[in-house]
Amino acid sequence: MTRLKLLSASLAIAFVAAGCGGSGGTVPDEGTGGAVAPSGGGGADDSSSGAVTTALPGPGGSDISALTPQERTLVTENLVVYFEFDRSDVRSDFNAMLAAHGQLLATNPGVSVRLEGHADERGTREYNIGLGERRSQSVRQILLLQGAAAAQLATVSYGEERPAVFGSDEGSWSLNRRVELIYEQ
Repeated sequence: MTRLKLLSASLAIAFVAAGCGGSGGTVPDEGTGGAVAPSGGGGADDSSSGAVTTALPGPGGSDISALTPQERTLVTENLVVYFEFDRSDVRSDFNAMLAAHGQLLATNPGVSVRLEGHADERGTREYNIGLGERRSQSVRQILLLQGAAAAQLATVSYGEERPAVFGSDEGSWSLNRRVELIYEQ
């Protein structure tokens, strides 16, 4: 729970500091795709040390050396899938990202991921819990089709209870309609 709050706060700070953008990730606009880089960097090329990262951020890390450089970037810098208003179908602009995550899971059977579904504040609490669950199940289905094992995937819905950004405008709502991929080992 504390880790998600820290991630949410870090993302909010990163958006403000980077002018709602940054290298490797974009803030989604209405009708366009994008993903947000996780807090703490961890991209495929760590410019501070000059070393190429071969582990996924998270407890223990996961070996990503078998992935192509493009897949490494997709996996390490894209851990959030965004959704349109009142929709649970995964947008096509997230297909490559989820294919890379599926490949990572297929080649690392000891790695698991928790898919945390979220919704914006519109709708009842009960409806948003259901919508967050449908969103996490949609991402789960794609990962299964990409080679992940069912035992590697857990889903949870927080509905509107854990917003990434506070606000009652389309910019805030679009960042709160999401599924976060939380890797565990």
